[in-house]
Amino acid sequence: QVQLVESGGGLVQAGGSLRLSCTASGRTLGSPTGWFRQAPGKEREFVAAIAWNGGNIRYDDSVKGRFTTSRASSKNTVFLQMNSLKPEDTAVYYCAAGRPFMAVGSLPSLYDYWGQGTQVTVSS
Repeated sequence: QVQLVESGGGLVQAGGSLRLSCTASGRTLGSPTGWFRQAPGKEREFVAAIAWNGGNIRYDDSVKGRFTTSRASSKNTVFLQMNSLKPEDTAVYYCAAGRPFMAVGSLPSLYDYWGQGTQVTVSS
């Protein structure tokens, strides 16, 4: 079993920054971590993902150049640094753990464990 806890959400003005954290516990060895978001009335969408060793990272085109994901040396905490935030970035952000040693992917179905989510609100 894997448990994931996100933190760092909040309210920020457009153009501002936030850093989300995702701390995992349990059997996480080899698992990639994905970031997803879901706005009201919309489907959950891929934001970014990082391999266990940090060697492979993917971003959705909508956040490239603005968001950066990284993994702490302890491997159990992953960060999502969000800069130049826009109102359309407003959503609940989730981190998720994928199957051990799987390739970094963008489909929610590839991830078995999910955190509870953290709200990010960007005002215009």
